[in-house]
Formats: sequence, structure tokens, C-alpha cells
Amino acid sequence: MGSEARALRILFFPLMAPGHMLPMVDMVKLFAAHGVKATILTTPGNVPQIQPSIDRANESGYRYPIEILLVPFPSVDGLPKGCENLSSVPQDLHFQFVRCFEGLGEPFGNILKQTLPDCLVTDMFFPWTADVAEEHGIPRLLFHGSNFFSQCVSDSIAKSKILESLSLDEESFVVPGLPHNIILRRPMVPDFNKWAPPLAELFQKVKACEPKNYGTVMNTFYELEPEYADYYRDVMGIKAWTIGPLSLCNKDIIDKSIRGKETSMDIEFCLKWLDSKKPCSVVYVCFGSLTDFTTSQLQEIALGLERSNHPFVWVVRMNNKEWMPQGFEDRVEGKGLIIKGWAPQILILNHGSIGGYMTHCGWNSTLEGISIGLPFITWPIFAEQFYNQRLIVDVLKIGVEIGMKAYAPNTEEREVIEAARVERAINELMGSGDQEAEERRMRARKLGEMAKKAVEKGGSSYDDMDNLIAELIERRTAI
Repeated sequence: MGSEARALRILFFPLMAPGHMLPMVDMVKLFAAHGVKATILTTPGNVPQIQPSIDRANESGYRYPIEILLVPFPSVDGLPKGCENLSSVPQDLHFQFVRCFEGLGEPFGNILKQTLPDCLVTDMFFPWTADVAEEHGIPRLLFHGSNFFSQCVSDSIAKSKILESLSLDEESFVVPGLPHNIILRRPMVPDFNKWAPPLAELFQKVKACEPKNYGTVMNTFYELEPEYADYYRDVMGIKAWTIGPLSLCNKDIIDKSIRGKETSMDIEFCLKWLDSKKPCSVVYVCFGSLTDFTTSQLQEIALGLERSNHPFVWVVRMNNKEWMPQGFEDRVEGKGLIIKGWAPQILILNHGSIGGYMTHCGWNSTLEGISIGLPFITWPIFAEQFYNQRLIVDVLKIGVEIGMKAYAPNTEEREVIEAARVERAINELMGSGDQEAEERRMRARKLGEMAKKAVEKGGSSYDDMDNLIAELIERRTAI
């Protein structure tokens, strides 16, 4: 890119939650590597999660160092002081946390007046930024934190009104008009109007502001879901650029280990433990930073892992031992590594001993696994995770379902998956010598290879980012 591209200024504003902040920090680093003046906006309480990664990136010698700007977190009645990230907010206060975002409008507008960037990249949970951007004549790029497939599924269900046309005794349906035969069960589709009216209202605002957006940046790569990238652009009519997998910008051990919060386990110990295992023999088990389980469900997972024939790394949010089956840690010593709290996920997934990934199907985690070439056990919980499961299992054919039947954001309302099903899914995924398992693993490896090529110079994601930067420069010049 020429000097004009290096002078392009973009302001990034992620949702204060790990699954949104981490990929956007990676995005900031990639744009900076392409010669853009990149600035990330966040609240004071979230700086410790991003500062090490930004400092490390700036040491690489970008022409324009990445800057961090701060906006005060709104004071909200009922929200504990210091809870500036969704991962630190109790589950029953999540909607209260989301409601506070509009209080960021005025300080956000003031920052725009002061900085006057050439472009904004803001999270979908900040639809009001589209109005503020429009007022200042600044193009806004939307960041969903998801993929083309889930957006296409949601759009088709909404526009076709397929759920309204089902009879009372019909539970399964084919999502209309998509390139693949995607079958969902009615209980897998979230009804926000029923259980979360504030969230339903927010999603309506997100949809309403679409015409004001300049387009969408997607953390995916074209070769992963080409039919749905085309559907999103051609059928839904939304401009979009694929610029992922964003996590692949983290090249070495330090970059991978400092991404996100401070890890709760000694990294050297973790790597040595993994070194002691055979290649592709370990199952990595993690359900993201927001998923909670009941004690009974945690105990079933523990017993299923113990009874399986494979070593495992299990990341657990709960730090106390009260949920563990009696003697569990002693019995799995040497076979299982339990990480209580934050884990250096990318570092672990990249280790040669990891052979499979049990996941909640959050897109950030899913794409990290895909980019490394891993097959999955899918255990969706909420958000678009049931849609992502269909992409993994039906379209990409790299996953085994645990068998969740219904969307249930409230922990106590979820079906408990018994230990036998956990054990069976692990053995099915990791089965040595099983042709179906080997074919699944081969497909996953090929996707991992394609992911790496996509972000290299001349790859689809690399070129899409270059094209976006060039278009933004041309737009600025034409004004």
C-alpha cells in the first residue's frame, strides 16, 4: 500500500466481552500491519485485557503505533461497581449490562469530534454508533463477531416467517432458500421476544441501522463458507469483507499466551504436560467465557471425561472443588489437566497433542479450532451457537453432536447431558482407525490449511483487507 493507505485512520470499538474484544484486537493489529493508523476504544476496566497484546504488537515496528483511547463506563443502578466486562457480570444482570451501552453515546460522539477518523469499526451491540457516525459523515463498518452462515440462517427464518407457518405438532423444519438442506428444531431458534424483550429490541435496532452501515467485516475466510458469503452479499444485499481467521495474526508463544486475561495456569507446566502426550491424542474441552453449568452437569462432564479412553484438557470457570465427583482429580491425575479460570486457548489448541475440541460453538472459539485443523464435539448453549453447530456438522462435516435439543440461556432450564453421552461423543470423535473419524479429521486438516493460506499475502482474506483499505482511501479522496 502507498502513503495514502498508511495515513488512513480507523477507530475500532468492540463490545466489552472476550468473544468480541479478542478478535477485534487481532483485527486492529492486522489493519496496523497493513499500514493503517489504528485506534481502539474501550473503558478503563478493560485496558488490562488488551494492553499487553497491543504493546507487544507495537514493538514489531508498525509505521503508526496502535493507540488506545478510553471512554468512561456508564454508571448503572443495579450493576456492581467495576463490572466493565460481560464475563465479570452475573448471568442475571447480563441484560442490565447491555442496557447501559447507550450511555456511551455522548462520550463516543465527543471522541469522534476530536479524532475525526476516516472509518469506524464498531460492534453490532452498538447500533447507535451508526447514527453518530452518520452525523459526522464517517462510514461505519459493522462487526458481528459471527459468520456468514449464521447470518443467512437468521435472515431466512425471519423473512420467510417459517416458524409462524409450522403446525403445533411440527417441531423440525428446513430453513428455506439456503444452499444446503439445513434442518433445525423449533426449540433451537431463540425467541428473544419471549425470554429477553430488551435483547429483542436491541436486535431490531441492529437490523434497522443496516442501511446506514458502509458494510460488514467478517471474521471468517471465503473458502470456508463461499456459498454463504455470496448469499450474504447477493441475496441479503450487504457489502462485506472477509478478513479472518483473525486469531492467526498471533504467531509465536508470547503472542498466543498474552491474548486476553492473565492465564490461571503456569504456561510452562501446561506445555510440558502436553508434550508428554501422543500427537492428536488429547481432547480440549472449553465452553467459552460466559457459559455456566449446574453442579450436576459439571459432574456428568467430569465422569464422561474420566471414562473416555483419551487424555483431556478441561477449562472450567468455577474455581471451587465442591462440584467435583469425590476423588475425581486424584483419579485423572496424569490423564486430565484441569484449568480453573482463563486458559491460553490458542497456545493449547496449536499444540500437536490436541486432537479434538469439545466446544459451545461460539464463533470465536470455533474459528480458532478450524484454523488449526481440529474436528469438534458440538455442545451449543445460546446465541447463534445452534446455527454454528449445523455449519460444523452438516456443511463442513467436521463435527460430532453431543445432542443438545433446545436453546436455553438459563442454566437451570437446560437438559443435563449424562456422562455416557459425553464418553460416547469423545470416543466417536477420537476413534483411532475408524474410517468416518479419519475422514472427519482429514477434512478438518484441509480447512486448517486453507485458513492459513487465506491470511497470507495473496490469500483471499489478505486481499479482501487490501481491497477494503483501498476503497476507503478512494472514498476519502472523492469527498
